[in-house]
Amino acid sequence: MHLEKHFQQSEFVRDIVIGLSDGLTVPFALAAGLSSAVSNNHIIITAGIAEIIAGSIAMGLGGYLAGRTEIEHYQSELDREYREIKEFNDVERQEVKDIFAEYGLSAESQEIIINEMAKDEDKWVDFMMRYELGLEKPDIHRAKKSAFNIGGAYILGGVIPLMGYVFTKTPIDGLLNSSIITVVCLMIFGYLKSRVTGQNPIQGAIKVTAIGVIAATAAFFIAKLFGGV
Repeated sequence: MHLEKHFQQSEFVRDIVIGLSDGLTVPFALAAGLSSAVSNNHIIITAGIAEIIAGSIAMGLGGYLAGRTEIEHYQSELDREYREIKEFNDVERQEVKDIFAEYGLSAESQEIIINEMAKDEDKWVDFMMRYELGLEKPDIHRAKKSAFNIGGAYILGGVIPLMGYVFTKTPIDGLLNSSIITVVCLMIFGYLKSRVTGQNPIQGAIKVTAIGVIAATAAFFIAKLFGGV
């Protein structure tokens, strides 16, 4: 017996990818920039922790608002579809026929389908939401879940670059250790993210790592350039 396997956690993975991507990259770049401008690891750790807290809150709230917007948009379109099948019944019937016409069904088949569908208003509206507007009903808890997932992933990712500064005495030594730890984590994260999403894992690992390294390098040299100003 053939069993189809499809990935069912796309929203969760999207949240984790967003949180980890920024969590690994932004604090890493901040710490790298400070490493060329200050002489105390404590300052870098303190600033890094502050950034992680602020960043996780901002990212989490962003995920929450995006989730709420998705729910509100769906509800708005749902209400409009219910209204339209009452006020513009003929137009909505024709839209259903047009959808099935694209799949090669005959006019007779289209008429039979719409007549059956029109008997159940809820199913008719659900069909229009899915196949006319391309909208799936969102999870009503999606906003809270998204905020928690993104915020938590950001914190997890953000702590990693700071670990290099905890067990070293100078910012440069901390940056060296942080770079090694973070680059390895970026490569692993990029590889796994690409595997899950069906992309080339090697290319994915290289792209994700390159973004983090470029951001940190830019922050380091910019801070060094203006450090003495």
